[in-house]
Amino acid sequence: MKNPYLPREAKVISFKRESSDNFTLRLNLKMKHEPGQFLQVSLPGIGEAPISFASYSDKHVELSIHEVGNVTNALAKLKKGDKLLVRGPYGKGYPMEELKGKNLIIMGGGCGVAPLKGVIEYVEKFKKDFDDIILFLGFRSVDDILFKDHLSKWKKKFCVNTSVDKRPVKTCFDVKVGFITKLIEKSRLKSENSVALMCGPPIMINFIIKILKDKGFKDNQIFVSAERMMNCGIGICGHCMIHGKYTCRDGPVFRYDEIKDYQND
Repeated sequence: MKNPYLPREAKVISFKRESSDNFTLRLNLKMKHEPGQFLQVSLPGIGEAPISFASYSDKHVELSIHEVGNVTNALAKLKKGDKLLVRGPYGKGYPMEELKGKNLIIMGGGCGVAPLKGVIEYVEKFKKDFDDIILFLGFRSVDDILFKDHLSKWKKKFCVNTSVDKRPVKTCFDVKVGFITKLIEKSRLKSENSVALMCGPPIMINFIIKILKDKGFKDNQIFVSAERMMNCGIGICGHCMIHGKYTCRDGPVFRYDEIKDYQND
């Protein structure tokens, strides 16, 4: 019987600094996965952390990582050629196959934009299978904007709305000043044949859900990536349970009607 806790080795192909506290590792892994799923990433002697896929490629895997603790701080010191350990992929991602033929409204805040990059790359690959694609991406400041090199490319293909909380002194980026929720509130989004895919801080998600419902969206048109502490990744330890569901196994992406009004179990 295969040991589900046994990781595999991966090599860093490249390291890219995205912001002062975010970076992207490209690994020499080829594995099938859904946008929104995650890997358990570890360094011997330091620990393990769940990291969402930030790419959709059959040639490599990218992980965009926010430095928040011992493991992620140690991962930030890696360079090309270094090795780490991974296990997975785990969880349920955004149901992209089911959403084909619909308008996609992709909404992310801060480091929550990282898992959505995988969604965007999926859509780029299968663009003819979807209708309108609208992006709302919010960050604290211009310096905190992730994937700057991708934004110009996305703007040529999709309707991209980017905002920063703080007014920039000087920037070449076309961004609005203010919370991303304000941009969404002012937008003329249509609920018919549309779904919203979001990831970001819980307070942002809560505000956006209220805005979407005021615009006529139903609970089953909204997909949310939930934040919970995930340890085992396979639904055994119980740390990540939401209303009888395991975030690591039944999520981290949930349709909103599955988890609304939840409480930790």
